[in-house]
Amino acid sequence: MRELLAGRFPREALRAAVDAGDGWVAGGPRVVDRALWRELGEAGFFALRLPEGAAGGVGLGLPEAVLVLEEAGRVLLPGPLVGTQLAATHLTGPVAAGAAAGELLVALALPPAPIGHLGGADAVLALGEPGASSARAGLFAADGFPAAAIRSADPLTPLHLPGSDLSGARALDGGAGGSTGVDVASLRREAALLTAAQQVGSAGRTLAMAVQHAREREQFGRPIGAFQAVKHLCADMLVRVEMARTAVYAAAVSGDGFETAAARLLADDAAARNARDCLQVFGGMGFTWEADVHLHIKRSWVLAAGRGEAERQKEELAAGLLG
Repeated sequence: MRELLAGRFPREALRAAVDAGDGWVAGGPRVVDRALWRELGEAGFFALRLPEGAAGGVGLGLPEAVLVLEEAGRVLLPGPLVGTQLAATHLTGPVAAGAAAGELLVALALPPAPIGHLGGADAVLALGEPGASSARAGLFAADGFPAAAIRSADPLTPLHLPGSDLSGARALDGGAGGSTGVDVASLRREAALLTAAQQVGSAGRTLAMAVQHAREREQFGRPIGAFQAVKHLCADMLVRVEMARTAVYAAAVSGDGFETAAARLLADDAAARNARDCLQVFGGMGFTWEADVHLHIKRSWVLAAGRGEAERQKEELAAGLLG
């Protein structure tokens, strides 16, 4: 997957997507490359966890899904990656088949958190808040889904804010209800873990960017990486990446809700703080639009934007510790 993305979504493609249009406005140009999306489908990105021989299934599991999402996060690949993979894995019917093949984009709605890429999606997988009366998984048409466009910090992630009443949304066949045997809590846990994997990928990339710049940039006749303050920044970044990556991998193997909550919180923290420290290593150059540091900062903010989700993860973590 790393080789595929390096060839099909290198830095030049990332910058071209950023410069192509105003992604801050949800109604602006679509930032997802449909041709690349289909290539990902052919490579098994979305059908990764389906049985072999079923709709292009690869026959792997959640740990492998975490690995490929980490690579997507490393290159800041835009699009509703998590929603589409969840739909391909757990739903049935034509939408699931289209998602598995990379023909359809399925946005993920976790009310009250903002929805990414709703304007360019074909369907919406909405997961209600566990414990609430509306705690159910539903598949809806993206066109007409009750949500208002809001300004996004990330130019590659247009956002909508979902409405509180989904009764007017047009439901599609193949929703994840009793027919699939997957409950909302399980789907939300997987969504949190796959999002955490993207954050780990971004944190690892900003670490690599900082180290490379520290080796190449010279001040007073020496690489800035020779100075203790810069060494400490890079060392702290490495510790965050390794802690978050280990937690995410462990949660992917165990499937435990407590470990998933811890992994998500560590990954969100690593992505945001590593991007900030990378900015410090780059100095004034890092603040420019031409540098990629700001794109990692903004993506980390957007992926962690559902503060209600973060609070829920903290509550689950606290309950596990007290228990």
